[in-house]
Amino acid sequence: MKILSTKLKGVKIIEPYEFPDNRGMVIKPFVKREFKGLPCNFKQSYYSLSKKNVLRGMHYQNGAAKLVYVLKGRVLDVVLDRKTRKYITVELSEDNHKALYIPHGYAHGYLCLEDSTFHYMQTKMWNPKEEGGIRWDSFGFDWGIKKPIMTERDKNYGL
Repeated sequence: MKILSTKLKGVKIIEPYEFPDNRGMVIKPFVKREFKGLPCNFKQSYYSLSKKNVLRGMHYQNGAAKLVYVLKGRVLDVVLDRKTRKYITVELSEDNHKALYIPHGYAHGYLCLEDSTFHYMQTKMWNPKEEGGIRWDSFGFDWGIKKPIMTERDKNYGL
């Protein structure tokens, strides 16, 4: 397992353990002993099923860190520093097996480049009073799509 730093403090790209054999492959995107110094006391796990051109984000929950990865499909993942408005992008896919660790304080979203199953692990239980969002087109990133499929809530987040 490799844990790679990014230009955003605490945001990490995870290249997981992979164990291929004649039956297929086992992939381990999370091994607690490897996450030294990273808050990873995960409280919940969930996944989303999304069609191509679905854009989910940019979301955050106060005090919550996430570990995210794609089980099926391919997404363009974006992490935004809410204070500096700097961001990173990473393609996550069933083929590259990468995961992304996102500490609290960042907004997160992704665009499905094909039908995708996206898995989340989070260090806090979901609490609607602690969640928020940033408008997807407000921080200078070109998603490469003019009319993504989105919820009204995501379309209407403030700047």
